[in-house]
Amino acid sequence: MAAQFGRRLRRGATTTAVAAAAVAALSASQAPAAPQPDGAGDQTAAGATPSGDSAATGNSPYHTDLPPLNTPNKPGSSVNLPVTGSAESGIPASILAAYKQAEQGLAGTDAACRLPWQLLAAIGKVESGQARGGKVDANGTTFSPILGPALNGQGFALIKDTDGGAYDGDSTHDRAVGPMQFIPSTWATWGQDGNGDGRKDPNNIYDAALAAGRYLCAGTRDLSLAPDLDRAVLSYNHSTEYLRTVRSWFAFYNRGTHEVPDGTGVLPVGTGGTTPSPTPTPAPEHSGGGAKPSPGPKPPAHGGGTTPSPDPTPPPPTKPPTEPPTTPPTPPQTLGSLENAGTAPLKATAGEAFAQRVKVRARNTLGAPLAKAPVTFTVVGDTDARFPGGKTTVALSTGADGTVTAPVLTAGEKAGVFKVTAVAGTAKPRTLNYAATVTARQADAVVRTGDKALTAAPGAEFADRVEIRTTYKGKGLADTAVTATMITDAEKPAENDKGPYFKDAEGEPVRTLDLATGADGLLELPGIFADDTEGTYKLRLTTASGVTLTVELKVEAAPAA
Repeated sequence: MAAQFGRRLRRGATTTAVAAAAVAALSASQAPAAPQPDGAGDQTAAGATPSGDSAATGNSPYHTDLPPLNTPNKPGSSVNLPVTGSAESGIPASILAAYKQAEQGLAGTDAACRLPWQLLAAIGKVESGQARGGKVDANGTTFSPILGPALNGQGFALIKDTDGGAYDGDSTHDRAVGPMQFIPSTWATWGQDGNGDGRKDPNNIYDAALAAGRYLCAGTRDLSLAPDLDRAVLSYNHSTEYLRTVRSWFAFYNRGTHEVPDGTGVLPVGTGGTTPSPTPTPAPEHSGGGAKPSPGPKPPAHGGGTTPSPDPTPPPPTKPPTEPPTTPPTPPQTLGSLENAGTAPLKATAGEAFAQRVKVRARNTLGAPLAKAPVTFTVVGDTDARFPGGKTTVALSTGADGTVTAPVLTAGEKAGVFKVTAVAGTAKPRTLNYAATVTARQADAVVRTGDKALTAAPGAEFADRVEIRTTYKGKGLADTAVTATMITDAEKPAENDKGPYFKDAEGEPVRTLDLATGADGLLELPGIFADDTEGTYKLRLTTASGVTLTVELKVEAAPAA
């Protein structure tokens, strides 16, 4: 879960004695109740029962020291502690701002949770040393990704890749990512845009801090209550040792902190990659009472209380003991919103299926995708469009990503506009409306049914009638409007005032007629007559959809006997 600061860091204090003194000092400072020791049946303080790899961090390792024994104090509350606090109490400016902004954001959306920013600071300290001492840019994004080890089951949880390496650069196994060390699958559900740049980036402290806050507040937790706070921390990493360490830093920061410039925060001891010396080392000035750690190497990773060996060679890494599973937090199952999940405009031609389908996404009150939310899709308006089976209403439920897609909708023969509604929730239903348009079929081709040449003598009627057929996708299309016009041969054809013509009801010559096809798209034009001028002329037939057909007409005298 935590970053790799150049090498594996210690868990616990420099020695077992220092760790024990730290816990004692925190207990004396009236810090929130810590969990029972591991020896007490390995039960968590909250009494929760574990559950596998569903923790935010995938239970990957964390790396930090316990806080200094001389914890900072709020001004004026003690004459024995410094007003400004030790170097350890300094939190980089951007990191501190992100924690406080997340607290304010949760106070507005989930006030009952009572998230304290100091809890985020404690987790951020344990997970990444406050983003490696505040090494972030002006937007709060780390200069380089903070990645945990591959969760390959070798001493850690086994979590195969869920993001294609998009966040952690590993396409085989997942790794915890960013200053708050989210595994990609958890980030996919809980990721937030805390800095308003339109992205949800686990490497950004504002995004990660807000996501961590929402995760800790999952369900009905009230973090002002010790049991709920313990459950929240254990949901982040299923380890009683982890809970004790976070609790220690939480108490430390509650005693007082101060802001330091970005990049100047204090990293956990041992980040330089050097091997600890077996010789005695004086205690830091803030270790309280001048107590010094006993000589010898660091204790084992878990500070198990064994007497340190004088052998300066660290013991080989061992697989951490299995922690009892805890119950993971369950996102609130209350519908918060219903949103369009990318539905394009709904358009179809009469009798055909709509190319687009209505797709919506349900979210809970924290903004996370809400699964198993019932959604009802309904066809509304004067239309004969229908879902499969001739249905106008279909009820479905959202999937794991909070989305659900309506069945394919098929247009009827009636052209026009109607709407499709998507409704979720009962007490306070959320409704989305989608406009749908059905367009009448329009001819995509017009052809003659015969190919015989059309000729007439001057002043005579053409012996053969012109018959055409309009089609749509190869099928005859009835009731297609067709305009027949005798045209000139000009570049921009216009009605010709010479040559062949039709007759109107009074028998007068006309050279433009508005007609319509009958059954199966067939249309036989009225008789065409030639005037006394010989020549080759053109008849243009145009459908309402703009499809045209040009027919040639010849007027020539009959050959001499």
